[in-house]
Amino acid sequence: MRYTGPKWRINRRENATVLGASEKWKKRPTLPGQFPILKKRPSDYAIQFREKQKVKRMYGMTEAQFRRFYKLANKAEGNTSTRLLQLLELRIDNVIYRLGLAQTRTQARQFVTHGHVMLNGKKHNIPSTTLTASDEVKLSDKFSKSPIVSEMESLTKAVKVPSWLKKGAKGGTVVAEPTRDEMDQTIKERLIIELYSR
Repeated sequence: MRYTGPKWRINRRENATVLGASEKWKKRPTLPGQFPILKKRPSDYAIQFREKQKVKRMYGMTEAQFRRFYKLANKAEGNTSTRLLQLLELRIDNVIYRLGLAQTRTQARQFVTHGHVMLNGKKHNIPSTTLTASDEVKLSDKFSKSPIVSEMESLTKAVKVPSWLKKGAKGGTVVAEPTRDEMDQTIKERLIIELYSR
C-alpha cells in the first residue's frame, strides 16, 4: 500500500527530502516519535535498509515494484547498481518531474494516472513505464491550458533540466540514458544491491 501519511515524518525518518518539495522539516531534524531511540552505531543491515527505504520512498514505489526494478537491473549487463538508478530515473513519472512539468514526483505520477500525459503522441496512464532514448513525453493539449499548469510553470521555472533530457514547449524528449554523474549523488545505490544480495 502506498504511503499517504505525514510527509515530514518520513523525511525526518530518512533525513532527506523524499516526499514533497519543502525542506521546512529540517527545522526539526530529530527522528519521529515521542521518544526516538538513538543507537550509537547502526548495524550494516540497518544502514542498507534505511538507504533502500529512502530511495524507494523518493521514487514513490511499493516494495514489490522496487524489488521488480532490482531484478531487472540484476539481469541487465554492466553495473547493477548504476542500472537500477537508470531504470528509476527513466520512469515516465520521474521524467515528467525532471522536465519541471510537475513540482514533485507524486504530482507527476498523478498527471500520468489521470491521463494528462502523452507518450510518443499517444495518451499514456502507466507511471512505472520505463522510457528509452528518443521517447517523447508531453502534457495533453487540453491539460496544458489549465490554470494548474500555468501555476506549475512559475513554480518550476528555476528547475535545471538534466542533460540527458531535452525540454520542449509542453514536454520533452529522452536524449540518452543518464550516466551516474548525471544522477542523484546523495544516493548510495551499492548499499541497496548489498541488501538485496544477502
